Amino acid sequence: MIRILATGTFDILHPGHILYLKKAKELGDELFVIVSRDTMVQHKSKPVIPERQRLQVVRALEVVDHAELGSEHDMFEPLMTIKPDIVALGFDQYFDEKELQEDLEKRHIPSRVIRLPFQDTGELSGTENIIHEIIKRRVKC
Repeated sequence: MIRILATGTFDILHPGHILYLKKAKELGDELFVIVSRDTMVQHKSKPVIPERQRLQVVRALEVVDHAELGSEHDMFEPLMTIKPDIVALGFDQYFDEKELQEDLEKRHIPSRVIRLPFQDTGELSGTENIIHEIIKRRVKC
């Protein structure tokens, strides 16, 4: 059984998230998803949706076999128990594959990092794009 790990904030779920998770699941048999903690999101705007609600939505997706909140201290902590065979990165996730692979090896986590290719899911696929569109339309009202 091949375990796949996908991670993300999953704020304002959109087609890009769904496609990412579907493509990740195609790499193996069992899809584990780690939903980022509010406190750990530092590379972009803080999530609009609270972490427990984001987790609830991700768990409801048919493609997801297991979902949990990430650690508030060490992003690698959940990987110790999940033991994924593959860590699937979305095409736009900020991780550097080589650095991530090296960090996994340093921690004796025998996972392979795979970057999924770009998939066009429309102009309103990114959370930031959706938020900006909502603001733009609200200003016009």
